[in-house]
Amino acid sequence: MSSTATIPSLDGRRFLMVSSTTSAVDPDSPSEFVYWEKDGAIWGDYSGDTVTFGRFVGTRTGDTIWVSFVHVLVSDGTVVTGDGESQLELTDDGRIRLVEHYEMHGLPQLSVCEEAAAA
Repeated sequence: MSSTATIPSLDGRRFLMVSSTTSAVDPDSPSEFVYWEKDGAIWGDYSGDTVTFGRFVGTRTGDTIWVSFVHVLVSDGTVVTGDGESQLELTDDGRIRLVEHYEMHGLPQLSVCEEAAAA
């Protein structure tokens, strides 16, 4: 992680999808993402809602991450790939929010994920 980062490390943190322009998010069973971070590298996995499973890998500079991803859709088993950039923000209660800009189906997309509250 770069010294210009103001948001804490994502290492070991769990995030839930709040909104997406790609699909309607099921609030009772949103996609869940687990992030790992070390020395500027980002990686993790996700599943839930419309995704059977997915993986991502990328980098972090300051409060921005860049990832390449691949996932399998629940609906028909289609494999989807893409790249995205996320801005890291803090919510009013101190959790991390990811504002993700990516391309899917040939169109620009936007999704928002928020760190899951501590159990």
